[in-house]
Amino acid sequence: MEKPLTELKLGKEATIVAVRGGRGMQARLRNMGLIEGQVIRKLSALAWRGPVVVVAKRTQIAIGHGMATRILVRCKDGEDSGNAQKP
Repeated sequence: MEKPLTELKLGKEATIVAVRGGRGMQARLRNMGLIEGQVIRKLSALAWRGPVVVVAKRTQIAIGHGMATRILVRCKDGEDSGNAQKP
């Protein structure tokens, strides 16, 4: 099941399946290595719409909450990704 990156539990791995956004946002994410098919692991997220930190190819990447909501992921282990924190 596809979910926004913001709903992925901390420490879980997932594969990026789509990026919803304009060409500028997609280019910015592509330059950071966040492309469709890329496996990522969510390291941290702050409550109240703070930045989300992920690891992709041994590199930590911090992205804003708004951008993270536009990245759709699928959990690797097939589990429901659930919501790591409640707003």
